Amino acid sequence: MVRKLKFHEQKLLKKVDFIAWEVDNNLHEVKIMKRYCIQKREDYTKYNKLSREIRELGKQVKELDPKDPFRTETSASILEKLHSMGLIPTKWSLELVEQVTASAFCRRRLPVVMVRSKMADSIKLATQFVEQGHVRVGPEVVKDPAFLVTRNMEDFVTWVDSSAIKKHIMEYNEMRDDFTLA
Repeated sequence: MVRKLKFHEQKLLKKVDFIAWEVDNNLHEVKIMKRYCIQKREDYTKYNKLSREIRELGKQVKELDPKDPFRTETSASILEKLHSMGLIPTKWSLELVEQVTASAFCRRRLPVVMVRSKMADSIKLATQFVEQGHVRVGPEVVKDPAFLVTRNMEDFVTWVDSSAIKKHIMEYNEMRDDFTLA
């Protein structure tokens, strides 16, 4: 049997309607967050907001006159930026801007790029490597799994020189030099 609610509890419950509760698109959100191993919900909401703004911008540019030089200039710059970030596959059509989703941003996260380049077996393991400080992008060590990797930076994702993982890989490939890796 349930205890009787105290006065302040009853008063609080009057303000909340449990029958007509606002349900977010929570199932889809949780599914995407689980697939890409996103720990912070704020990251996913930021990706959603950015993708929505990009799609709206694309629609506004499409509504301009096709012969307008501003439209051609703007659409070219938008497509170039999205392509260099890796959110769209090619920079030929403004139709691709409408297909930018939060998942496109999730696919550019550092752990996902590591899995794609075969540096880790799973996104969860890659996230652990990043958080532990085993990965660097260019000269800088990255400890944030939400780091977005552009197309240009993909080639510079490597292991930190002092990383035990790098030592194991070098030993496995019989390339370890005792002088350089003390």
